[in-house]
Amino acid sequence: MSTHASDPLAALGSLAGVAESVDSVRKAVDRVYGHRVMRRRSHEITSEAALRGARGSAALSGADWALEEVRRRTDFGGDPEARTVGAALRLGAEAGQLLSIWRQSPLRVLARLHLVAVGDAPGSGDSVGRPRQAGEAVDEPLIEAPLPDPAEVSGRLDGLSDLIIAGGTAPALVTAAVVHGELLALRPFTSYNGLIARAAERIVLVGSGLDPKSICPAEVGHAEQGRAAYVAAFEGYLSGTPEGMAAWIAHCGRAVELGVRESTAVCEALQRGAA
Repeated sequence: MSTHASDPLAALGSLAGVAESVDSVRKAVDRVYGHRVMRRRSHEITSEAALRGARGSAALSGADWALEEVRRRTDFGGDPEARTVGAALRLGAEAGQLLSIWRQSPLRVLARLHLVAVGDAPGSGDSVGRPRQAGEAVDEPLIEAPLPDPAEVSGRLDGLSDLIIAGGTAPALVTAAVVHGELLALRPFTSYNGLIARAAERIVLVGSGLDPKSICPAEVGHAEQGRAAYVAAFEGYLSGTPEGMAAWIAHCGRAVELGVRESTAVCEALQRGAA
């Protein structure tokens, strides 16, 4: 895991598979941005992408609700599934407000995301909005990998923060996948780590300029590929090998492409007057 702790990009080298994923995603995003509906109704596409992305992220965290149920519901304070969906929706709404802060203080943004995700959930205590401490349990229904201890979490979060603030030449997809994977690996908070990792991925994709209008919901694609494929790809990230990390980046790239397909379908429906 030392590869991740020092520089999560170091193991990648110039693997052809990564370059192919980056190029494929760029072309897919360009196509949906070129759709004629985007010239007149991009705000509607952005709103619908946020809703569908939240539904997909919640599904990966165990709350697999139908899209129309997510659209219809107004009360998300009941059972754990409802709270998960509500958290995903709040994160989707909040992420766009944090872009300017992300490049200067990513750890502040992550703390804010946890506060937003937890909301007014009962019994959250003083663990909200800060990295977990020794002895605190982590509620993460999907990822069962061993938990790094709080000292390692702190060091690796600092390394991730330095990587984001420094910028660099890595393509947006690669940086987004590394941020996503590292937060899943660390699970720095006591709850909602998966939702936060996927929200952070979205912030990188939007803030980098790859998807400035936030119309390519990778969360949709992650959910569509299935929980088993998501976990298997994440294990590649955890391995720290160039091949494993390349497989994770390719998985994230495919998720973006499936998100593009989803928004393209929304554009087509709007063009036909069916939505």
